Formats: sequence, C-alpha cells, structure tokens
Amino acid sequence: MVYTRKSPALFIIGIILLIHGFLLAGGYLAGMVKYLGLARATGEMITLSYVFGAIGVVIGLWHWFGSHKEGSLDYYVSTVAGGAFILIIAMFVKWYLAPWVAVLSRAVGPIAGSAAKPTYLHTVLGLNYIVLGIVAGMITVNVFKIPDWAHNGVRLSRLGLKTGVILLGTLYSLGELARLGQLSVIMIGVFVLGSAWLVLLIGGWRKISNSMGGVLAAGVGVCGVSAAVAAAPVVKARSDEIAYTIGTILVFGVICMFIFPVIGHALDMSYVQFGAWAGTGILNSAQVAGAALAYQPTGALETLKVGEIFNITRVLFLPIIVMWLAIWYVRREAAAGGAKVEQVDTTRVIFEKFPVFVLGFILMFALASTGVFSKPMISHFRDWLTWLFAFGLTGLGMQITFAAMRQAGGEPLVIGSVVGVLKAVLSLIIVLLFVRETI
Repeated sequence: MVYTRKSPALFIIGIILLIHGFLLAGGYLAGMVKYLGLARATGEMITLSYVFGAIGVVIGLWHWFGSHKEGSLDYYVSTVAGGAFILIIAMFVKWYLAPWVAVLSRAVGPIAGSAAKPTYLHTVLGLNYIVLGIVAGMITVNVFKIPDWAHNGVRLSRLGLKTGVILLGTLYSLGELARLGQLSVIMIGVFVLGSAWLVLLIGGWRKISNSMGGVLAAGVGVCGVSAAVAAAPVVKARSDEIAYTIGTILVFGVICMFIFPVIGHALDMSYVQFGAWAGTGILNSAQVAGAALAYQPTGALETLKVGEIFNITRVLFLPIIVMWLAIWYVRREAAAGGAKVEQVDTTRVIFEKFPVFVLGFILMFALASTGVFSKPMISHFRDWLTWLFAFGLTGLGMQITFAAMRQAGGEPLVIGSVVGVLKAVLSLIIVLLFVRETI
C-alpha cells in the first residue's frame, strides 16, 4: 500500500508557516503581539515557523510531485503531512486562541480570589492551550473530518505523547522519585487491585461474560487501553468486547480531562495533590497527561511530573494484573463446566504488550541521575515537553470521535462508570485527607 497522497496540502502549510515567521520577524503583527501579550514568545514563534515551514515546503514538494512507491520510506515520510496538520492547529491554539481567551476572561474581571491574587474564569475552567487543543482536535475530526492526506500522520500524535513521557524522566531528582514513588505505590496498589476486583465482582452480579469482565477489569483498574489490549489474549476477549472496553475508557476519560482541573482549582489543590489524584483516578495514560497539563499548563510542570509518576506506577502493576486475570479466567471457566481452556503464554503476552515508553522513562531518569544533562539542556527538555504534549494532545482530540464513544456498550459502560466514579471520588478523599506535602 502507498500511504503518501499526491497533494499540495503540506506545501501550503509550509508556505503559511514561512509567511507567519516573516510577518512576525518584520514587526507586521506587532499590534496583535502586544494585545495578546506574546512578546516573550515571539522568538519561539519565529524560529518554529521558519523551521517547520521549511520542512513543510521541502517535503511538501516531494509529496506533490514525487514518485511514491510502497515501502518503509513511503510510510514514514507520509506521516509528515498529518503531523504538520496537527502542529499548525496546535500552534494556532497555543499562540493565539488560548491567549485571546485569557484576554477576554481578564476583561470580564476576577470571579474569585483577592485583589493580590485574583482568580479568572479561564483559569477555573482550565481554558488553556491544552484543553483548547483537545477541543480543537475533537471539532476537527467530528465536524470537518480528517483529510485523506493527513490520516496516517494523525496517528503520530501518540508518539508525541510517549516521547514526552520519556523526556519527562530527565526532570526528576532521586529525592522526588523516592518520595513520590513511596506515595504512589501505596495509593496505586490499593486502587488498582481494588478497582479491578470490584469490576470482576459487579460483572459477576450482572452476569457478563468472563472475557468481558476480565478485559474491563484490566482497562478500568490499571492503565486504560494498554492494559485492556494486554489482558485480552489471556481472557480470550473478543474484538467487540475490547471495543466496548475502549469505548468505556474513552467516554469516562474525556469527561475526566475536563472535570478534574475544574474541581482541582475549586478545591485549591496543590500540584502534588492534583497530580496524585489525576494519576490515580483517571483511567488512561494520555488523559492523565491532559488533565495534569490543563491544571498547570506552564512553568516547571510539577503537576505533570507527579501525575506521570502515579501513572507509571500504575503501568508497573500491569504484569501482576495480567497474571491474576489469567488465573481467575481459567478457574472461572473451569467452574462453569466449560471445555478445557487453552493455555496462553502469559509471560510472553506481558513482554510483548508492556508499554515500552515506561522503560524509556526509567532510562532517561537513570541518565539524568548521573548528571549527564546540564541545566540548560534540562531547560530545553522542558520547552520540548510543552510542545510534545501540545502536539500529542491536539492529535489525541482528533482521535476522539463520537462514533468511537458510542462503542461503549450498555453493561460495560454501566460497570466501568460506577467503578470509575467510585475510584475517582475515593482517591480524591484520600488525597485531600492524607496528601499535603510539597515535593
């Protein structure tokens, strides 16, 4: 199959970015820059516009006029158009839409707080570049649709998120990881095992199949889609049961991405509290990052750091859950008097399905602990992280279709929602009562 589409789209995106960089560098957009308060960002805006504009023009010409043949080169180069499509939307949201929303919000005036520390509507609702980027992505795919030439590249957004998590490993110190790790193991251990057990219990009461209960328990209990995919072979889950689980996780996670930051601001949670809550209570890894960045979109990214430690700790429980479900499934099927259950190589399943980005995170943290990265390098990593997550989460929005959300079946959605809400509420109570320190 040839993935590259002959289209001028990427070339046009490149030209638009080059013109944007030229207008900024020449001072033609000075009035808008002043109005939106973008003076500090103009250097970044000019550089990124020129760099990605040049890339778009060069590769865009090859897309448009080149001869494309099936192969690895065609597959990978074809993703550039979709990546540029996501990036130009993320740039517009980060550089113009989010600042404009903030300007309008401040014009309305503070809705809470004091004169020294006012609270504005856009802060309370989390209307920053992360949330607006996700919404822009959702509007794009559900209202305007993804163009054919961009389809292959839109999947690249997942790589952006995973690369961001890997680079996040460079920002931790041994002290932070030790203290957060102890806290996360206790909370995640209780809530992962407890929520998986509760799904299986309610699933038994509601008479759903063992395979459906097993894959739903993994998805709701551990880390969303990755866990569901890893558990599917050991509980013999059908494709429709996996789809129901993914639909349930998607529906619940999208709601959480928007509601968690609002609740966090209303309760004035510290970054450790909110990160711990998001990393425990939200079902999917990408949605944890989305909520954490919506809560604290700029600065030292402390909330994201806390949330991802909890998320990674949750992923580390995946082998335990998969082995538990394998034993549970065999016993349930045998007790039901069915035919002999075909054995699955559980160790091989865990090895093949375990998220590689977690190992990358651990490697980058180990390198950072040796002092190999200088402070300027770490500062650059933080800047790259902001863009990787902006890119990845805008692309994530483009993968949230109303059709996919409707895939959540009746019983799986009821069970997953009940356990998900209970998990979110109980973890919030525990965090507010017992998590107070600042790392």
